[in-house]
Amino acid sequence: MRHTTSAKSVRMTADQRREQLLDVTRGIVGQDGFHAVSIERVAREAGVTRPLVYGHFGDLPGLLHALVDREGMRALVQLARILPAEPPVGDPRTTMLTALRGYLEAVHDDPVTWRLVLMPPEGAPPVLRERIAQGRAAAVAQLARLSAPGLAPSGRAMSPDAELTAMSLSALADDWARLVLTEPERYPIDRIVAHADWLLSQLDPPRG
Repeated sequence: MRHTTSAKSVRMTADQRREQLLDVTRGIVGQDGFHAVSIERVAREAGVTRPLVYGHFGDLPGLLHALVDREGMRALVQLARILPAEPPVGDPRTTMLTALRGYLEAVHDDPVTWRLVLMPPEGAPPVLRERIAQGRAAAVAQLARLSAPGLAPSGRAMSPDAELTAMSLSALADDWARLVLTEPERYPIDRIVAHADWLLSQLDPPRG
């Protein structure tokens, strides 16, 4: 059972109240899915009246749109902190592995946000898929810039198609992130990063 706080007992600014209502909505989605969200339930669990929720978001689609916007932006900000802005000066493989670990740790530390992004629940509004596509495109573009110098330890293997390389890396990272969300004990971050290290090393096998 969620703990609710009466709106009369806690004074909040409009921005604080909006964030509280989005947090409550996020919790409902994380527990029961988008189809379980209603203005009445959000108001009840937030300890406020329905008109207050309507006043902030207009209607239920407006509330869900605001939630998707906030969580999508939160995920993008986390990715921006993880992915280097410029191609690495040193070993590209080390840079990639560091970024992968940072990504998986972000997913582990903020599972509700990343479940929305990586495993959209039933009833998710179409705008969520649009935000996911936009975020994935931005991540792929950044990975393409990073992978262009080559991922091999020697730096000799230049990617013949940086975009496709980035798409492949992004898909792998997302699949591994889903394992962190669904089976964290079986697939700890250290295990995944160690495997990624081995996998990247195979891009430039020893020449005989």
